[in-house]
Amino acid sequence: MTDPSAASADADSFARDIELDTAALRVLAHPLRLNVLSLLRERGPSTAGRIAGELGINPGAASYHLRRLAAGGLIVEEPGRGTGRERWWRSAHRQSIHDPAAASGAEREAGLGYTHAVALAAADRLRRSAQELPPIPGEWLDVITYSDFLLRLTPADVHRMRAEIFEVIERYRADGGESEGAAPVALQLQAFPVPGTARPPAGDE
Repeated sequence: MTDPSAASADADSFARDIELDTAALRVLAHPLRLNVLSLLRERGPSTAGRIAGELGINPGAASYHLRRLAAGGLIVEEPGRGTGRERWWRSAHRQSIHDPAAASGAEREAGLGYTHAVALAAADRLRRSAQELPPIPGEWLDVITYSDFLLRLTPADVHRMRAEIFEVIERYRADGGESEGAAPVALQLQAFPVPGTARPPAGDE
């Protein structure tokens, strides 16, 4: 599982990807914090005030979440910018990676909170995207998609399909997005059992 991310003009902001450990999973188990991190990955370095304006939150709340992300090693201060009263922050990694299948113990438990936060953050990003539809240029309106499919699959089917989709995403990411007119595009991918249909046997709950 990866949280939403996109390339910015500052390639140094994405020196490497990070495999989330238990501590980082706990830091990111908050949808607003995930959206703050995603904003830095999409738009590049920013301040608490700018982030507050983008997300429609209190500057104090933005500053708090930035400090939490910094304490978790997920963001760092942008060198050479800002003052004592205006600190600039950037993401320390291109994307965060968490594989629930490989987790165990405390990491698996922390991963549940992270997964919940990722779902809520994705829903909020989708809502904000829908609000911006009217002024979007026509060439983008012609290609954006909000699709929903109902499939009947086993866990093995979902695993295989997910791997295939990730291969396609990596191919487009490798192209670098250098084409004229390229812009950061948020591609959300969700695959989950229809609510209420995949429950453990009564004795296992």
